[in-house]
Amino acid sequence: MKNLHLITLLCACQIAGSALAEKADRSKPINLEADKVTVDDRNKVHTYEGNVVLTQGTMIIRAGRIVITQDLEGYQKGVAYAPQGGLAKFRQKREGRDDYVDGEAERIEQDTRTELTKFFNKAWVRSGQDEVRGEYIQYNGVTENYVVTNGPNNTVLPGQQGGGRVRAVIMPKGAGAAPAPAADARPAAPAAATPAK
Repeated sequence: MKNLHLITLLCACQIAGSALAEKADRSKPINLEADKVTVDDRNKVHTYEGNVVLTQGTMIIRAGRIVITQDLEGYQKGVAYAPQGGLAKFRQKREGRDDYVDGEAERIEQDTRTELTKFFNKAWVRSGQDEVRGEYIQYNGVTENYVVTNGPNNTVLPGQQGGGRVRAVIMPKGAGAAPAPAADARPAAPAAATPAK
């Protein structure tokens, strides 16, 4: 169990440093497209259904249904639900780079107050060339940290009790560079000793 926590922590630390979302997106308007929209102005709840596409700056969320609520202070919380037979998809450009953070899950929640993005069930996130898979992934946009677990809702299930495993692929820095030449399989010759004077 301690090893699972350590692996999760290491994965979180490795990916967190590289997954910086485009900060300018926060001040951009949210645009939505859907087959159907239901608006409840009194309770500040908007429901978008059918081939929903949400765009805010470089962030794009595609889903079967998205429900957006707004609190009295104007902060918004969105919940994206997967289309039947598929997964909800998230994509956002990384700050100061030409690559993206991509993610998929059965449900994706994003809260503008806390800057938390949560991926539930069959969750997968790729940042650059690194990627993680688990049943739950949470990214904190303020601290730029990830939490990845093999159980639902940030729980850890030991592998023996039916829980899956968190999977991660973490590429070394400079992974796109040419590979180093193969090392010679023969042991190196011992260095000649020079007597001290």
